[in-house]
Amino acid sequence: GEGSGSVPGDRTGPPAPERVLFPPTFSVSEIKNKQRRHFMFLRWKQQQRKEKLALKKKRRKEREALGDKAPPKAIPKTIENQRVYDETTVDPNDEEVAFDEATDEFAPYFNKQTVPKILITTSDRPRGRTVRFCEQLATVIPNSHVYYRRGLALKRIIPQCIARDFTDLIVINEDRKIPNGLVLSHLPDGPTAHFRMSSVRLRKEIKRKGKEPTEHIPEVILNNFTTRLGHSIGRMFAALFPHNPQFIGRQVATFHNQRDYIFFRFHRYIFKSEKKVGIQELGPRFTLKLRSLQKGTFDSKFGEYEWIHKRREMDTVRRKFHL
Repeated sequence: GEGSGSVPGDRTGPPAPERVLFPPTFSVSEIKNKQRRHFMFLRWKQQQRKEKLALKKKRRKEREALGDKAPPKAIPKTIENQRVYDETTVDPNDEEVAFDEATDEFAPYFNKQTVPKILITTSDRPRGRTVRFCEQLATVIPNSHVYYRRGLALKRIIPQCIARDFTDLIVINEDRKIPNGLVLSHLPDGPTAHFRMSSVRLRKEIKRKGKEPTEHIPEVILNNFTTRLGHSIGRMFAALFPHNPQFIGRQVATFHNQRDYIFFRFHRYIFKSEKKVGIQELGPRFTLKLRSLQKGTFDSKFGEYEWIHKRREMDTVRRKFHL
């Protein structure tokens, strides 16, 4: 006869609970067998991915169902927007900072009273890549001159620079034929900044690059220099360029600070129509990380330091930035 209970093949009964692959207390690291541990880790990652996708789908459906009443999208947490507050962060309308900047050693450059004149030199006996990098840097910074150093100490170069009206000295250091450091010294009285340099790309190594740069004075863009130290470094870079950009050349030099790494890019922009603008990278490009800021001109022995990057003391939190 016809029974009322559910038949073994019948699917209308209560749904079987979904088998959870990994219980909440499970830890892959407890598995002793290396191959099994690796296999289980991959499975665990796969499950995490599935759960994340399912949650994303569910949220999207909820948003579509609510339409205009849907809550605004959550802003993802990043290291930048979770940054630890720095008490030296500068308010754009700060009168004290405005006064400092009107009277500091860079003020004459911003008032166009002084025209920058830059000497670019290298560590002793540079190799081919560093030489090419210096030559390309000289085409980016107007009124700059390249000098190859042969055994002459920096302390002896600085008085010669001052006597010849150079306003800044840039030294490119190298290690195993690769440019790895930059010293920027403002003359005659400092300050001097030491940077670690990485990710150097010369012109020929940049894909889809534009034609060689012209001799027009570029615009300078400084991004994200928010603290007092950041302001000082930003002004040092800005003072390398004359303050009357020739917009007809459409060239832009950008110093973009992100997580205390300063990314340098050199572009030309092209107006395709009234609304569309294209950009071509001209190169070179490089990344800098500030190591120290000295008060006077370069002096490794008796120099007075305003700021030194001490990794063990300063980098205790990943969300703390200094520039």
